Amino acid sequence: MQKAVTDAKLGPADLLVSAQTGSGKTVGFGLAIAETLLGDDETFTQAANPLALIIAPTRELAMQVKRELAWLYAKTGAVVVSCVGGMDMRDERRALARGAHIVVATPGRLRDHIMRGSMVMNDLRAVVLDEADEMLDLGFREDLEFILGEAPVARRTLMFSATVPRAIATLAKKYQNDAIRITTTSENDQHADITYRAMQVSPRDGENAIINVLRYYEAPNALVFCNTRAMVNRLTTRFSNRGFSVVALSGELSQNERTHALQAMRDGRARVCVATDVAARGIDLPNLELVIHADLPSNSETLLHRSGRTGRAGRKGISALIIPPKARKKAESLLRGAKLSAGWDEAPSAEAVLQKDEERLLTHPTWQQEITEAEHASAAKLAERYSPEQIAVAFLRLNNERQSAPEELGSVKDGGKPKPRAAFGPSVWFSIAGGHSKNAEPRRLLPMLCKAGNITNDDIGAIRIQQDLSYVEIRKASVSRFLAGIGNSLKIEGDDITQLDTPPLIANAPKPDFAARQRSATEDGKPAKKPHRGKSPRDTAPIEWNDAPEPRQKKPKGGTKRKPSGRISEPVDISRDGAVEPVRSKRKPGTKAKSGGGKAPPIGKPSSKKNRARAKAAALAKAKSGKTRTKKGAAG
Repeated sequence: MQKAVTDAKLGPADLLVSAQTGSGKTVGFGLAIAETLLGDDETFTQAANPLALIIAPTRELAMQVKRELAWLYAKTGAVVVSCVGGMDMRDERRALARGAHIVVATPGRLRDHIMRGSMVMNDLRAVVLDEADEMLDLGFREDLEFILGEAPVARRTLMFSATVPRAIATLAKKYQNDAIRITTTSENDQHADITYRAMQVSPRDGENAIINVLRYYEAPNALVFCNTRAMVNRLTTRFSNRGFSVVALSGELSQNERTHALQAMRDGRARVCVATDVAARGIDLPNLELVIHADLPSNSETLLHRSGRTGRAGRKGISALIIPPKARKKAESLLRGAKLSAGWDEAPSAEAVLQKDEERLLTHPTWQQEITEAEHASAAKLAERYSPEQIAVAFLRLNNERQSAPEELGSVKDGGKPKPRAAFGPSVWFSIAGGHSKNAEPRRLLPMLCKAGNITNDDIGAIRIQQDLSYVEIRKASVSRFLAGIGNSLKIEGDDITQLDTPPLIANAPKPDFAARQRSATEDGKPAKKPHRGKSPRDTAPIEWNDAPEPRQKKPKGGTKRKPSGRISEPVDISRDGAVEPVRSKRKPGTKAKSGGGKAPPIGKPSSKKNRARAKAAALAKAKSGKTRTKKGAAG
């Protein structure tokens, strides 16, 4: 690809380049625009307004491109500045004001700088759109059109992308001048350095299968893709509990947290990264050999971009799709749309993982290395004190302590039902300090016991959680190994553990709060009956009939009263001397009073002739009685 874009025959033409991920597009467009920026010079002059603009869809990719270009143009004296979301905009404005030769930016932040006047585009000679198809998928079309519209007409525009859908072709036709299309690979051939594996799992074993895949391949760096942030958080917690060095990468994290996560992967402090599609777009990890699709992507292009994080720069990689039965047709459609062929098989079982561990152990390069003098002295001490078998067993145990135990998976053919467990046999019970009061759960105790006691799931029987204690049943044949694993302290993560002589008496008592509610219902311990809520006490009282009419109650003096009939009645005030004075209403004409407060809605027209006649008669009756008011307030 780099050779194709630097062909002298292209000259200063615009380019539309489609190439596989990991083929070196960043260095490719860096070389392609070098002559446009430098001309015949070998170094840049004093930095002023930017000469080149590189637009990337995500912060991580933008920062990665900045590092690559800074390395590529190191001897030319180029000043490379980044403008990305999540960073301090004031620092970016000061950097632009000092001058820059190349600016690497994300669309949203770049548009802000242009509108504020801190990004001057008058001297631009080249504009590069990296991962152009992804920027359109993320909804940056309007920002891109604004940016390209503000750029000088006499510029060179290069678009680089893994795929060129119709939307990219339309954008290129609008903003490029007779662009030359460059395709470095055949669209019918899949990435030769990536092996695709479609792994079928039962519906209940999706997460367990991912753990086994990580254990089976033991890649230096692995990337697990999820569709949602909630799934990222869930898997990150699960992997951390199982002893994996894991980091998360999602849109809810700050830029600083995402930068530290990627740096941990590059430094080797973390081995597994759980990420969403947007967060991991375009990132390049040097030792990434395994990509796992925990959730299937939404389309074939996303599948290609996800898988393209591995198998880069000539290195080999594996792309594993976790496929439950209901997702098989979708997986086949995705592979067919991406023109990929994958090997279909079940996810690695626990036996396959352990066999792979043994194979790696026996073929490790350390067996062929020469023994140093210091190692020879230590080895001699061990040989004098222990037998060869004891040394070998201790070596195996120490090696197993560094790894998480694999998971037992159900067979896909059996509908995901787990294999029937053999009879447990003789066992010994242990108690662990802490129960419901410390939020103890079997799913947390199980991996903790396996790791600390150097045992497997098959060595553990029942787990019973009580209020202040937790009881665990361990196979009798594995007790000595378990005690040797936890050591003389008899503690597991700070909690005391005690071996019991007899099985514990476990009472299935109701929860304390439920029992308390039952006891406090009544004094005699019987639950109180709920009051009948259908009728009030006065509804149940006997009815007394009285045919005599009630005497009319007189209104107190100084009060207000309303005329009982008529739609547009006015309130009147009864003075002490008996004179009737109309009260001035604060309402606008054409509105009626509202008992609930607030502005009353306007009175609409009657809905029928009969209603209109009634309203007219009521108005005439009021006019004759002399109690209506004109608009000026005079009597009618």
